[in-house]
Amino acid sequence: MIPLYHDFTGETVLVIGGGSVGTRKASRFADEARVVVVSPAFDDLLIDLAADDGDAAGPGVDLVRAAPDAEAVRDWIERLAPVLVVAATDDGAVNAAAEAAALDAGVLVNRADRSTAERSADRDARSAVVPATVEDDPVSVAVSTGGASPALAKALRERVETEIEGAGAMAELSGDLRTELKDRGVPAETRREAIRRVVRSEGVWKALQKGRSYGRNEADSVIEEVLTR
Repeated sequence: MIPLYHDFTGETVLVIGGGSVGTRKASRFADEARVVVVSPAFDDLLIDLAADDGDAAGPGVDLVRAAPDAEAVRDWIERLAPVLVVAATDDGAVNAAAEAAALDAGVLVNRADRSTAERSADRDARSAVVPATVEDDPVSVAVSTGGASPALAKALRERVETEIEGAGAMAELSGDLRTELKDRGVPAETRREAIRRVVRSEGVWKALQKGRSYGRNEADSVIEEVLTR
């Protein structure tokens, strides 16, 4: 499998199942997509998540108390036109029905109760894995074990969290510097070398911890060395 990123802005995600797994999946998408969770009962954390929402028509979580069977799932898919269906119940038959309905409708599907290894022989191209992620906006890192070891994915995610601290600030700074160098007419090869030096400079990383202006001053010194050599 090859990991891809998908922009869920303005999209709808349908989650079948309101337990702990459904809660985790819903919370993963709620900041960007409208999430509709269909289940006969809901985890307390999921109820709190839905209660914190403002505009129900935008990103956030809507709860629908219902026990979806195969036909009901198909109706929800037709009604909501989701970009992704998450099958997250504790009933394998219901999950299978949700998966089949999504695939029949040409919709991406994430079945939470079966690993990549279990499904490698019959995996459909629209079957998606939702990896563990670490974010320091605008930087995000995805970690997946193909479903073989969720515990390892969690442990790796915790490791990565410490490694990318401050990466968001560095991404914004280096992006701005790249644009400025291009506007100044600095040749592409020189621009690339200057930005490489900035993102690999321990001095810039440390300065950014004090604030954007400190990081910018240190980065300007690094770039000046490249431009004047």
